[in-house]
Amino acid sequence: MASEPAPTESAPAVLNEDVWEDLLNYIEEKRVIPIVGPELLKVDTESGPRLLMELLAERLAQRLGVDTSPLLKPLTLNDVVCSYLAGHGRREEAYTRLRTIMREAAFPPPLPLRQLAEITDFNLYVSMTFDPLLEQAVNDVRFGGAANTEVIAYAPNRVADLPVERDDLQRPVVYHLLGRLSASPTYVISDEDMLEFVCALQSEHLTPEKLFHALEHNHLLVIGSSFSNWLARLFLRMTKRRRLSDPRDVGEILADNHSTRDARLVSFLQQVSMRTRLFTGAEAFVDELHRRWMARRGGASKAGAAEPSRFLPPAREMPERAVFISYAREDLPAVQRIKSALDAAGITTWFDLERLESGDDYDRKIRGNIARCSYFLPVVSATTQRRHEAYFRREWSYAVDRTRGMADGAVFVLPVCIDSTTEADAIVPEKFKAVHFARMPGGDPSPEFVRRLLELFEARRS
Repeated sequence: MASEPAPTESAPAVLNEDVWEDLLNYIEEKRVIPIVGPELLKVDTESGPRLLMELLAERLAQRLGVDTSPLLKPLTLNDVVCSYLAGHGRREEAYTRLRTIMREAAFPPPLPLRQLAEITDFNLYVSMTFDPLLEQAVNDVRFGGAANTEVIAYAPNRVADLPVERDDLQRPVVYHLLGRLSASPTYVISDEDMLEFVCALQSEHLTPEKLFHALEHNHLLVIGSSFSNWLARLFLRMTKRRRLSDPRDVGEILADNHSTRDARLVSFLQQVSMRTRLFTGAEAFVDELHRRWMARRGGASKAGAAEPSRFLPPAREMPERAVFISYAREDLPAVQRIKSALDAAGITTWFDLERLESGDDYDRKIRGNIARCSYFLPVVSATTQRRHEAYFRREWSYAVDRTRGMADGAVFVLPVCIDSTTEADAIVPEKFKAVHFARMPGGDPSPEFVRRLLELFEARRS
């Protein structure tokens, strides 16, 4: 067997200032997608920091009664699963036991994941692991722990794609490319699983098309992957959908703890994939990227969160005591500004962002939300004037139904008008016309309106 060549002296370990500058520019233009691997998943234990996958392998072996003495150390999930199956164990047991182990451990998201979550120019994260830590990090950093992040998981027997094109995403998305933690065998924990997923992802009928279109046309940060030499080559080729030597406008950075030590991979990339750069150290890369992005944002680390005026998508489920905003879909930009301003004042708002508008289950959900919201804000506009039949009119009817059980003078409906539509001409229920319309040109609430809403909430508490 031929000996492995020594690492080449030209194997890159750091990025120069021009590369960092270009990367930050691309990130600000939302042309970069981070792909997050297991090297970033270092969790705290009683014996010190441990890589999550190694720790899970040890605990899974204990749960399954696997003798680990003949296995190489550190343990891998693949070795534990293969050993268990060789002893005639049931394959499904491994997946359900892993789910139990993760639930019992309840690890908080590691710092590198929180740092990536703080880079709010990222709206799509691709996870190469099955754990929920990345979406937890995004929810913690951006939404105060509320489950506002869209989570999507691929499986060969259930192809789930992005809901819309990447540029049209209204909330951050974490896409689990190799499956998501479950009691069912629908995620990768063994080499055989990896083989099945990779083969399926290359199949014409099993590819999540919107996701792979985004991967093909954006710069990629492959951070902390555990890809072997050939799997790394195959993954890059799969995401770019063309020969790696073909001219292309986008590139990728591989930042991990092993690629720069693989002389054959380094040589291949240098000769074939000129747009691929390497960086030594996954955590070091995230830390440097986070530092530079924060500095460019003018010391955003002092704020520790998104700016108050930045639109944060509403939660999937309406929080308690929220203000319900009812609107026509064409008025979404104005509604986003209303929500941003009220969020900044500490007022919780909710509206249906997806606007599914079909089905009995959906209707029950909306009617239930109107029945328990604190206040109802119907958004009146030239759009609502034109649309004499639409779902928002059903919402308005449900709000009127609720007022029938209220005392005279009770405040619930607070109509707002975002353009020059007059109260006299507004095509709204008569109950709405009995209430003063707040004027919000373009969706910008006046200080007086915000103050009144805060006073209403304060009166409820007293």
